[in-house]
Amino acid sequence: MSFSPSPPSFPGPLGTDSFPRPLGTDAPPTCEVPHFAPVRVRGGRYQLRGLLRHRRRAVAAGLALTAAALVAAGPRDAAETRHGERPRGHPVVDPVRQRRAVERVSAPVRIADAGTVRLLRAGDRVDVIAAEESAAGGDAHVVARGARVTKVPEPLEVADGGGALVVLSVPRSTAARLAGASVTARLAVTLW
Repeated sequence: MSFSPSPPSFPGPLGTDSFPRPLGTDAPPTCEVPHFAPVRVRGGRYQLRGLLRHRRRAVAAGLALTAAALVAAGPRDAAETRHGERPRGHPVVDPVRQRRAVERVSAPVRIADAGTVRLLRAGDRVDVIAAEESAAGGDAHVVARGARVTKVPEPLEVADGGGALVVLSVPRSTAARLAGASVTARLAVTLW
């Protein structure tokens, strides 16, 4: 028995049972494209000017928006940064911190009346008054206003009438005035 293979049969494009055609032969025939007249735009010169005018406005608006965005995203102060967040942009070297002069200093002051000092406690506010002793009567003036008492040392068991010591927190310039007044006058305090 001999078996001869028969070619496979594929249906043709139009339903004919013929072998497939080579590629490109099943395309429709080409046709000629009709001739069209050129397209003319009326008022092209004025439309071009309008387009340029609107373009300038669009560029100006874009620049304004860019400037506003740069201002909004610009560098922030350290106080404005949240939770240690660094501002965006180029890294900046930390600025050199200048040491400010100490605004308040502790000044030990000897008050003439030791009984008044026993009334004082740390945290009290007092005015320090200097009373100069002279033969004509004496002059009293306020040397320090609103000085905060930081410490009241224990009084010594000396009954020489030398007063009692108290430590006050005052500005540096007031401490200098207190030291000068304690040399020439007797100091007293008034409680707030």
